[in-house]
Amino acid sequence: MLKANTNNMSVFIHETAIVDQGASIGEGVRIWHFCHIMSEAVIGDHSSLGQNVFVADKVEIGKRNKIQNNVSLYQGVSTGEDVFIGPSVVFTNVINPRSAISRKSEYRTTIIKKGASIGANATIICGITIGQYAFIGAGAVVTRNVKDYQLVKGNPARPSGWMSRHGHKLGFNASGEAICPGTGERYFLIDDECRPEE
Repeated sequence: MLKANTNNMSVFIHETAIVDQGASIGEGVRIWHFCHIMSEAVIGDHSSLGQNVFVADKVEIGKRNKIQNNVSLYQGVSTGEDVFIGPSVVFTNVINPRSAISRKSEYRTTIIKKGASIGANATIICGITIGQYAFIGAGAVVTRNVKDYQLVKGNPARPSGWMSRHGHKLGFNASGEAICPGTGERYFLIDDECRPEE
């Protein structure tokens, strides 16, 4: 079993996990049972990978990510800081795969921005961007870009409101203002874009 080059005692790698030589593992990372991290993967500080997570070459995982059980992140996927990926979320990296045709040169980039949450069993079609603090409902099939703070759900996923940074659904008044019930932060809805008060 190969392990990444790390002398950092704050890193935990379960004995059943395989971390290929060369993988970049940040401070305080926790890698649980039966994970496989490939040699060109990058995992940011204080991220946690649950059981049976696969991280392919060239995948970049930001700081403080929580990736739950049974998730495979294929080449082309990149996450920002504080991203939550629920159990059994599915990512793709080719739009029209065929077993007999190699399309490695056609991998599409999928970007998950800071603070976004993806619910259990969601499917993320490659080549899209999920905005900051966006919220993807459980079981959603996401086929297009998701705006910052936007809530989407269903198959195919459709807009269903807006979420605060704290993870609460926002109720906008007629003036386009909303208060996060968890923190009291104010948000504004302008031209179908949600923004927190500066």
